[in-house]
Amino acid sequence: MVVSLLLALQDAMRFPFIGSAVLFSLFLAFKFLPKDVVNTLFSLYIGTAAVMALTDTITPYVSPFFPLDLQKLELSLPPFKIPYVIDASKERVTFTAPQLVIVTLSALFCVWYLLTRNWLANNFLGLAFSLEGIEHLSLGSVQVGGILLVGLFFYDIFWVFCTPVMVSVAKNFDAPIKLLFPRGLSAADLAAGSSQHYFQSSFWGYVLGLGTTIVVMNVFKAAQPALLYIVPCVLGCLAVHAAVNGELGKVFSFHEEVAPKAEQAGELEPASCQAGGDKKAK
Repeated sequence: MVVSLLLALQDAMRFPFIGSAVLFSLFLAFKFLPKDVVNTLFSLYIGTAAVMALTDTITPYVSPFFPLDLQKLELSLPPFKIPYVIDASKERVTFTAPQLVIVTLSALFCVWYLLTRNWLANNFLGLAFSLEGIEHLSLGSVQVGGILLVGLFFYDIFWVFCTPVMVSVAKNFDAPIKLLFPRGLSAADLAAGSSQHYFQSSFWGYVLGLGTTIVVMNVFKAAQPALLYIVPCVLGCLAVHAAVNGELGKVFSFHEEVAPKAEQAGELEPASCQAGGDKKAK
């Protein structure tokens, strides 16, 4: 069973402000504390989170290769708590035998990343964080997603163009929160067949926005707020696709089906995403 968080309208509106507070706090930390000390502390925190994210990401693909007897074998840990990382003081954490093997391999992989800072390892962990975020966070409606993107659009522009904060943090923060590519690495051309699914138009809008960011960044030799280009491309491609199909209003009024309790505005409510059973998330 996987528990996801449903993002309400008020949460989407607060998101850029919370992100701004975190970003500015990081800026102050790097400004007044030794860079190595800050990165070491965050490496310990993010390293622990990376082990969990990597384990959750690859377990569904690897577990079926283990014998059935090992898949059913479980081990429960005593209650424990790691501040700001995990609180298992009320419920026991249970691992299956495959998960124990995978978490060990994930830990070794993360240690290798921390020692080498390999760019491929960085990207692999960054993708794992992204997949876990997509799995555990639900927007609930197109309107919430639109408001969130517009808020982040102005957030990115302000912190990149109006202050040195974003660029400073990005240059000093050594963690898998960004994708890294060696200079001169050629990007492969992408091609896609026609599709009527709106995910496709949003995806290719993202590709267009990200490509535009890279082009502008290289042309002007200066840092760029990626969301300045990504948000208009994503929302624009989606809007054009919906308008062509005559479903503009239908698309932007779409809401996911959620439990009645989760429909209450202003709160982050857990929504159950079942995996391998019929139990509901509490």
